[in-house]
Amino acid sequence: MPRHRQRVRLEDGLKLDLNRLVRMGVAKPGWLAGGIIRWQNNYAGETIATAEITAEMNDPWEGWLDIRLGNLQQRIILVARQRHFGAHQWYFMCPVMNQRTSVLWMPSGATRFCSRQTWGRQVAYASQFMTPTDRAWRGKSKIKSRLIASLDPDDWDLPPKPKWMRWRTYARYEAKFDRCEDFLDREFMIAAARLIASNFPL
Repeated sequence: MPRHRQRVRLEDGLKLDLNRLVRMGVAKPGWLAGGIIRWQNNYAGETIATAEITAEMNDPWEGWLDIRLGNLQQRIILVARQRHFGAHQWYFMCPVMNQRTSVLWMPSGATRFCSRQTWGRQVAYASQFMTPTDRAWRGKSKIKSRLIASLDPDDWDLPPKPKWMRWRTYARYEAKFDRCEDFLDREFMIAAARLIASNFPL
């Protein structure tokens, strides 16, 4: 059963993903960088918020990120940890929990960005309000939108691997897509069997 909608849905608020900011060039390890970021409505494609970001990551282990969003001016500490082969992975430090995280959230009604754990049971992910069937359809849709690029979505069920994506990553998406399809096929067969049984009782 889906959860009764009592908690705030995280996706209705704003999300800061440090890895995405690095890919965008708004945050650059080894540099002082910045830029403008926008959040859009997933359905209408309309801009719902715009913020100015400045990130200082000159030091190999510590830095900071400033965000200006309307009346909000927040500085977030950044830290790096060493990974294999000498590479570094950067993280936000949650201003409340004081723990590393790659993603910060500002739910509807909140006044600053914090980790998911900060908001506790006040919030939930959109998928927690869905039935298992809804989650399977949503999973397929998210994978398709991630892979489709400039292809016509009507021509593809599961789009081919984008040129920039590693085969291992694509195989992971493919396996998850197949699991969603298998689940939906089973649900369809169960529903069809119930319909037949109700129309032709023994």
